[in-house]
Amino acid sequence: MLLITALSGCQAISNWQPASGPSKRIIEQQVDTAGTGLTIIDIDNQITHRTTDVSPNRRFSDYFRTSSGFNNTINAGDVVDVSIWEAPPALLFGSASDIATLTGSKEVKLPEQMVDNRGQITIPFVGKLVVSGKTPQQVQDMIVKGLHKKANNPSAVVRIAKNNTADITIIGEVNNSTRMPLTGKGERLLDAIAAAGGTKHPSSRVTIQLNRRGQSVEMPFDKVMSDPAQNVLLQKGDVVAVHYQTKSFTVLGAVAKNDEISFETGGISLMQALARAGGLNDSRADARGVFIFRQESINVLNAEQYQALPPEFRRQSIVPVIYRLNLKDPINYIVAQNFAVKDKDLIYVSNAPAVEFRKFVTLIGQGAFIINTIDNLNE
Repeated sequence: MLLITALSGCQAISNWQPASGPSKRIIEQQVDTAGTGLTIIDIDNQITHRTTDVSPNRRFSDYFRTSSGFNNTINAGDVVDVSIWEAPPALLFGSASDIATLTGSKEVKLPEQMVDNRGQITIPFVGKLVVSGKTPQQVQDMIVKGLHKKANNPSAVVRIAKNNTADITIIGEVNNSTRMPLTGKGERLLDAIAAAGGTKHPSSRVTIQLNRRGQSVEMPFDKVMSDPAQNVLLQKGDVVAVHYQTKSFTVLGAVAKNDEISFETGGISLMQALARAGGLNDSRADARGVFIFRQESINVLNAEQYQALPPEFRRQSIVPVIYRLNLKDPINYIVAQNFAVKDKDLIYVSNAPAVEFRKFVTLIGQGAFIINTIDNLNE
């Protein structure tokens, strides 16, 4: 009699009996209700590729394609160092004894000077030279030309003593935020991280953001280190920011551990996420009812799913989506290895129908025991 009652009243009674969350059947019924705005999407290879396409991994090499590094030009505010040589006899820069004895060449080292706001420096016997935008080699040629017929076979060496205008900035979760001057060597992204003393946190927990002329791209540090193409050449004015990332997902229901779990910036798969939660609970879980609740791009929906949305949802770029995975199908274990978990995802594993029935029978049994005890006491 109890069994017949249980079978006939199971659906109604399950609404008030204890449970850790909705069953697979209840979730699917709620989604089928018109106007909820919820969509269930079964996870397969096609949807795995589609979710990747709507949120592709951005790479530095796709946005910052530079074939050469810093061009080493002089600009206003830079400090330059100038040395001039004159062959013997040194007629312009030498002394009377130098001229009389025909001694070796004469070197004159000028004091370091900053390029003024008009882009000029001053050279003795030459005057003011506009050097802004020119390379040290070009300035050397200008000095030699200016000393022609004044000095005896002159030559010059010009170098940038202090590069105040062609530098990059490194900030964020590094050991020493700094400004790093660029040189003709061609410094790269990892050079900047090294110049700042490295990151404060493990590479798996940080991302690198490169900002250049209004363009900003962010990548996991691990992927930059593993792919040489992402170690891009730096340009004047670049800002490199290191961020500590606290990505996490929440897992609830019939798993070994209900918890909020952090994961690496490079991301993890759904199968890895379930493993970190201790896997499905053998005595409770419905392997057909693994759900991922997510705020997803509307571009993931196909035409039929889009039309099923309430009108107000169709005007949004982000909509609530429930992904469903059936782990009774062996092929889905491979699919789950490629389905990426995203920050703030909620993973829920429903109880198997037999669990709800078992709890109901237990409640009936307890009630029958109490009634039998009362009858015995009355006797």
